[in-house]
Amino acid sequence: MANEKLSKLEAELYATQQKLKAAENDEKYYARQLQQLTRAERTHRLCTRAGILETFLREPTLLTDDDVMELLQFIFHSEAAQKKLEQLIEQRRKTSENGTS
Repeated sequence: MANEKLSKLEAELYATQQKLKAAENDEKYYARQLQQLTRAERTHRLCTRAGILETFLREPTLLTDDDVMELLQFIFHSEAAQKKLEQLIEQRRKTSENGTS
């Protein structure tokens, strides 16, 4: 009787351990999926914004990365640009707090 009960408990323990391993594997899988989606979303955002930037550059193929960085630093160091950036950020924060996009 005790042997039977012990065998049953061992079988339950084994089954539970297998379920735990499966759940851990699922967790790893979903974490990787989330990471890939986040990476894809970031890549899309970067490509979109780079495309937007290029529409404002007259000769984008002639300019180096350093040239573009210098131009952006010049533009974004102005007080007006900083104010506008803060306004846009504040607007987005308010709309995200209200649950709308």
